[in-house]
Amino acid sequence: MNEPFTIRQFQPDDIKQVVSVNLRCLPENYPDQFFMGLFYHAPEAFFVAEHEGEVIGYIMCRIERGISGFGRLPVKKGHIVSVAVLNALRNKGIGKALIHAGMEGMMSYGATEFYLEVRKTNEEAVAVYEKLGYNIRRVLRGYYRDGEDAYLMTKNGSSKEEADDE
Repeated sequence: MNEPFTIRQFQPDDIKQVVSVNLRCLPENYPDQFFMGLFYHAPEAFFVAEHEGEVIGYIMCRIERGISGFGRLPVKKGHIVSVAVLNALRNKGIGKALIHAGMEGMMSYGATEFYLEVRKTNEEAVAVYEKLGYNIRRVLRGYYRDGEDAYLMTKNGSSKEEADDE
């Protein structure tokens, strides 16, 4: 990749490229309507990474209400539903930039806590999330359709982000 990538908000015209990235990168695949439902729910928290006019990654998030994972008060929680970057373009800061954008978007809706699920075997992703201040909260046994376990990872919105100097 010679030129830098850009992060921008998802537009409905991006749907085919986003679905293509999802199909190429992740074992969990969703129909177009699932992506569009999340977009209509929280358009400010759905971003794509683009390089030379091609979508090379995305993050889609949801805003939920619930009891704080760090106390007993009701809060708005930001849920990273899915994030993916084309395999050939990983380790270039694209995923981290998408996560930052998604979190900013979720905060614009008032989210103060964040969470996601990630395959236990996806050590590279777990390491990225940990660098961004997420902690493994617990193991979700048999979470994925193929039976693999997931880590539930959480982040308090007021916790300090690390590794901003990368």
